[in-house]
Amino acid sequence: MRLFVGLPPPPPARDELVRALEPHLARWPGLRWLDAENWHVTLSFLGEVPDRALPELRTRLARAAARHAPMTLSFAGAGAFPSAGRARVFWTGLCGDRLRLGRLADSVAAGARRAGVGQAEHRRFTPHLSLARCRPETDIGPLVEAFGPFSGTEWELGTVHLIRSNLGAKVRYETVEEWDLAARAPRGQG
Repeated sequence: MRLFVGLPPPPPARDELVRALEPHLARWPGLRWLDAENWHVTLSFLGEVPDRALPELRTRLARAAARHAPMTLSFAGAGAFPSAGRARVFWTGLCGDRLRLGRLADSVAAGARRAGVGQAEHRRFTPHLSLARCRPETDIGPLVEAFGPFSGTEWELGTVHLIRSNLGAKVRYETVEEWDLAARAPRGQG
């Protein structure tokens, strides 16, 4: 099965983002806007994972989650990959405990590699939530500039999810399992 470790945004944060995007949708009809029900922040893409690898993967991901404390995040700003001038993806970023979020992503990716799944080389984690895809590459500089001032309400990240990608005419994601972030917050944080 095709899996990744991700963070679905809580419904209030998702709904706030949907409302903030509404004025931009009609102005950018050439973009393929992603379904808000599928929105997630990817911590680690695992790809095709054989069933026999799931028990070890679950153990490793549970350990990784247990080492990290809940953290406060919010969606803010805008950007594009690889650049606003030749975008393939339009996204919003994350603010808050970004350093700790990066450590969580590293921990999850390391656990997956120890379980024998995931990417052989770890990619640099860029905390973001993909909002739209562009085909072909498109100059969305004006959209990035217009959405750049967005600043969402804070929310608490308390769980990580192992998510299955169901590909087809319409992509659908389903949580296979989730784990609480169980460590105590560092002093002065939380």
